[in-house]
Amino acid sequence: MAFYITTSISYVNGRPHLGHAYEAIASDIVARHHRQRGEDVFFLTGTDEHGEPVADSARANGMEPRAWADLNAAKFQAMLPTLSVEPDFFIRTTDPEHARRVQAVLQTVHDNGYVYKGTYAGWYCPRCADFKVENEILEGNRCPIHEIPLTREHEENYFFALSAFQERLETFFSEHPGFIAPARARNEAEAFLAGGLQDVSLSRAKLNWGITVPWDPGHVFYVWFDALLNYYTAPGFARPGVDLTAALWPADVHMIGKDILKFHTIFWPALLMAAGLEPPRGVYVHGHLAAADGRRMSKSFGNGIDPAEAVDRFGSPDPLRFYLMRDVRYGTDGPVSLDALTARYESELANDLGNLASRTLAMIVRYRDGQVPPAPLDPELVDAFTGLPDTVAAAIDAIDLSGGLEAIWQRVRRLNRYVEERRPWELAREPTATGQLDSVLASLHEGVRALAVLLAPYIPTSAHTLLNALGRPESGYGAAAFGAGTDGPPVRVATIAPLFPKAPAA
Repeated sequence: MAFYITTSISYVNGRPHLGHAYEAIASDIVARHHRQRGEDVFFLTGTDEHGEPVADSARANGMEPRAWADLNAAKFQAMLPTLSVEPDFFIRTTDPEHARRVQAVLQTVHDNGYVYKGTYAGWYCPRCADFKVENEILEGNRCPIHEIPLTREHEENYFFALSAFQERLETFFSEHPGFIAPARARNEAEAFLAGGLQDVSLSRAKLNWGITVPWDPGHVFYVWFDALLNYYTAPGFARPGVDLTAALWPADVHMIGKDILKFHTIFWPALLMAAGLEPPRGVYVHGHLAAADGRRMSKSFGNGIDPAEAVDRFGSPDPLRFYLMRDVRYGTDGPVSLDALTARYESELANDLGNLASRTLAMIVRYRDGQVPPAPLDPELVDAFTGLPDTVAAAIDAIDLSGGLEAIWQRVRRLNRYVEERRPWELAREPTATGQLDSVLASLHEGVRALAVLLAPYIPTSAHTLLNALGRPESGYGAAAFGAGTDGPPVRVATIAPLFPKAPAA
């Protein structure tokens, strides 16, 4: 079974910040989870390299747009492995294969009668690369996202007949209630649709940094149509000599930020319909991370946190991956800071999980010479863990990544309480309690092992280190059930250095 997940693609008009890391990490967690379930996953991310924002930033830095795009695309590519994010393909919209396929799709839209030539006059944000309608504009003719003055544009363009899809989109939304999540994002898209669709510019005549319009080389395509099509074009050339489009399309999940909602939930399905293609199955919309100054984290505001700084501070991407999914529920806005990351690291990763893992391994080594006793599992823990894999899977299917993590963490706390309740160090001093101690140690081992499997998509490096120390490296989803690790011959464990050592001083 194929599972196709995408992120939005990042403008190359600056370097990555924590907001980019948040979406990449969330998407990677979903992809890893579906791989655990044995699905044939294709995970796409990349960079958006055409349009006025890129041309303007290149000019401001004394470079040509292509050289500027090459420089910054490399930074986004380099960010991913530092975060343990492993896409199957990284698309750049300057790739000639992407350009060829964009031209082919939009030529079909043109030939199907949804393109015409006209003159546009209106307010334009050069950072959004977007023309704003009147009800979007802030007081003083400012952009609602970047809060900069809009410019008045007047030019001859080709238009996409978006208004022709008013009823089709209304019907599509009605028949596919899960197309947009969470509910607040769906409500926003429906409100935009209810306001009535207006035709939108498909091309720009004043720019030359973009993909040439095949039926009129004096125009380039408006950057948003070029960028949106990356999700469809990438499967066609991601594997040399193999076209994966039929196997992967429509995409299962688009992960996007809320500031680009109208493009992905209105423009994108309408464009696909105009080309005779099926819309994606789901668009999942996350909120914005807020920086210390209270505003959303953005290159435009200059308040971004460098994700590399957070990773370097802890020597691993796992703490950052955990913190972002723990502190900022997907779909909502949330404040983030290095201080809050440190607090979450110390209280939950080091104290809750790290100490639990270290104590479990150390007690098995001390009391049973490192061999997990083949003893019955404690019924109390069997009950506590029953249904957990299904709960986590349901949460991740709903892109409730924080909810899945909370379900796991409830059992982390339960195992810590179990240690205090059973007090194995006291059982070890009682000659008549040998069988009871064996059951406690076997149950702790099995609980930690099951949790490590479930945590593998969230904190892959730490989870796999722990699974290896437990002597059960299997991380497929069938191994997530409490009791699945008791099959086969007895295993030996090994003590390890603390999974989450004391956090360094800021």
